[in-house]
Amino acid sequence: MAGVTARKPAPETPALSPRADKPVSARAAATRQRILDAALVEFAEKGLAGSRVDEIAARAGANKRMLYAHFGSKEELWLTVLERAYAAKREEERAVVVEGLSPQDAMARLVAFNLRYTARHPEFVALLNQENLHRAAYLLRSEDVPALYSPIPEALRGVLARGEAAGVFRAGVDPMQLYITMLALGHFYVANRHTLSTIFGTQLDTEAAIAARERHVIEVVLGYLRP
Repeated sequence: MAGVTARKPAPETPALSPRADKPVSARAAATRQRILDAALVEFAEKGLAGSRVDEIAARAGANKRMLYAHFGSKEELWLTVLERAYAAKREEERAVVVEGLSPQDAMARLVAFNLRYTARHPEFVALLNQENLHRAAYLLRSEDVPALYSPIPEALRGVLARGEAAGVFRAGVDPMQLYITMLALGHFYVANRHTLSTIFGTQLDTEAAIAARERHVIEVVLGYLRP
């Protein structure tokens, strides 16, 4: 909201330097993974400010000292979880096969992927909502995430170019604007599914409801792209 400045939470404890210079044993790697998995659940449920290091450690079957040895601070753990969430989505996005499909079918597949991924991973939506409350204060420190999405996903650019060349897509579509629209069509739906379900007296998180939403958003995007 205008006029509201998000405050960056103070570190829960002074940051400790992770021992990144030493080889990571299989046991240490397993502990690190458990901490990350536990942190994802806690952060998605309670946000950065509401999550406590001792609760994350307990959920992971570890202790606070182990957590700080791996991540240094709660804020560094948050950033790592956020980076991993972005990377996981990007990895699946890159695996979407659009070669051999018509431009329309290829675009439909990309649109459907973004909706379905968001519906399968509400925790990703929760993390993004929290990071936006902090005005991307932690994401600004990441070198990895901007690199993942710069340039705009190549599959989308390629499908747009093929569709324009074939005369089935309008010319001059801004790939970034289209990509943001595709993300928004899924993100808003999942982020607001509980309130919208209550308002409209229906369950928007059922498979039937998501399938109906999928058909709708595909038609919205393809309708926009028609010359």
